[in-house]
Amino acid sequence: MEDILRRELGTSVLRTTGHSGSGCISHGESFHTDHGRVYVKINSRAEARRMFDGEMASLTAILETQTVKVPKPIKVIDVPEGGAMFVMEHLDMKSLNRHAEKLGIQLADLHLHNQKLQEKLKKNASTVGKVEETDVQVVERFGFHTVTCCGYLPQVNDWQQDWVTFFARQRIQPQMDMIENNSGDREARELWAQLQLKIPSLFGDMEIVPALLHGDLWGGNVAEDNSGPIIFDPASFYGHSEYELAIAGMFGGFGGSFYSAYHNKIPKAPGFEKRLKLYQLFHYMNHWNHFGGGYRGSSINIMRNLVK
Repeated sequence: MEDILRRELGTSVLRTTGHSGSGCISHGESFHTDHGRVYVKINSRAEARRMFDGEMASLTAILETQTVKVPKPIKVIDVPEGGAMFVMEHLDMKSLNRHAEKLGIQLADLHLHNQKLQEKLKKNASTVGKVEETDVQVVERFGFHTVTCCGYLPQVNDWQQDWVTFFARQRIQPQMDMIENNSGDREARELWAQLQLKIPSLFGDMEIVPALLHGDLWGGNVAEDNSGPIIFDPASFYGHSEYELAIAGMFGGFGGSFYSAYHNKIPKAPGFEKRLKLYQLFHYMNHWNHFGGGYRGSSINIMRNLVK
């Protein structure tokens, strides 16, 4: 592995820093190199390349918004024995504490970034005689230009004009298909058939502007350094900003100052709480498919409550 890293990174120095970390999916380790410190994620799964390519694309997209700090992605490298490595900037991270409020502000800025680009282009277009060269890419649909993985399972990110269609077909339905294939859960199937009919009523006549999302923003994927908050391990796509807050509320890690700062910039819309449960359904089902039936009860309860 170290020989491959030296060659791919063009470094003569490759010395471990003593920093390592392991999540549910991948193992990570930091190294000194000729070009500074790097953090390397390693995964031996056959689908590791796809997973890391999606993470690299996600970090790149967030980085380009200049709203919230992420590790700079460097390179995805295939491992001959199987799997892949993902090399990124090493950041000295500690648990989110002092900068929770700042994270709320910056996350809202991330979510509003595409909307502000749209407004700027419309304003320029309406200014008579004003022609402005721009390479800014406004996104008007829901999805992403590549596959991203929430955990190690791929997300269908095909572009859609309508958010409700995107969420039902490309988030919940693939999870339901996996549950059906793995366990043939009849109650889950019947509840989903009912819930599909109910979902549009949870949105009313809302206008949803595609927002770039981290996609997996739970307490384990946020940190801080002396300069402010850091987010990492994204599974990005353009979706409804409320979706981001679903997993944030499931496993702790976000205090009141975070939510106050966020909602000061993006206020809760009517029906927010029910939609939050709908979005949490995806994450409970995704955990069910990753880790087994311990997450079945939460998934079933959400569907029961939403179809009432």
